[in-house]
Amino acid sequence: MKINKPQFALFAGIVCISIFPILVRLHLTGGLISAFYRMFIAALLLLPYVFLSKKFRLPSTELLLLSCVCGIIFATDIAIWNIAIQKSSATQATLLANLSPVWVGIGSFFFLKNKSGVNFWLGTAVALLGMIVLVGFETFSELNFDLAFVLALLSGMLYATYILISKNILEKADVLSFLSIVLISSSIFLAIVCGFSRENFAGFSNTAWLVLFVQGAVCQLMAWLLISYATQHLRATRVSLSLLGQAVLATFLAWFFLGETMSWDRILGAVFLLLGIRITFYNKSVLIKS
Repeated sequence: MKINKPQFALFAGIVCISIFPILVRLHLTGGLISAFYRMFIAALLLLPYVFLSKKFRLPSTELLLLSCVCGIIFATDIAIWNIAIQKSSATQATLLANLSPVWVGIGSFFFLKNKSGVNFWLGTAVALLGMIVLVGFETFSELNFDLAFVLALLSGMLYATYILISKNILEKADVLSFLSIVLISSSIFLAIVCGFSRENFAGFSNTAWLVLFVQGAVCQLMAWLLISYATQHLRATRVSLSLLGQAVLATFLAWFFLGETMSWDRILGAVFLLLGIRITFYNKSVLIKS
């Protein structure tokens, strides 16, 4: 399979996102304030360039409002996902949040012109099987239907909603203008949430500030510039399923940098997950027709 620019951008964006769990596990700041600075620092880096270079194009009122809604949805997703992790386990929250490809597939069937084909659903099934193996069958079978379960499930739905809405917007607007609006609206929203939650906005160590900067510059700005470009040119279903690849990369990074256990079942799960993603990018049906 020949890799084109949108596919390469998607891969590079996934690599950038995969660094984020490693940084979060350092526990240098709280989850909510970390989410705020992730968006705020990205906005501080992008907005001066966009406005000084006159690359910002104010979209129509409808697209502007939808872009602001996207920012709030994305910010809510980050906040809810962090709370879910704090109230349960990272594996449980990750598994449920990464059900987003299913919601994107269902949503695209009803709201997008490009319907999900056989390869998408087959790839989704294989990738989700890989995700279950990756986090462990016991973790999946012992899921408790508590508040953390509901929040993690809601996070996946919000993530899928963001992908679907942004796909429609990016068909009519440019990436830089869209991302600028998303960063502004999400930063304002998270600042209000952190204010009501009485989060500390300062007083962190130098290492913590460095980690926050990397989160904003690499995990948010660089990652979502690349992913937004990919979303503009690829099917939303393919983008959402490909983002599952971050679980594989994060697992290997945690093993390499944090010394977490790398077992054969995790490796097998990673293989199935990547195979599922590969199936969705195969243009011909992988099923034999009679």
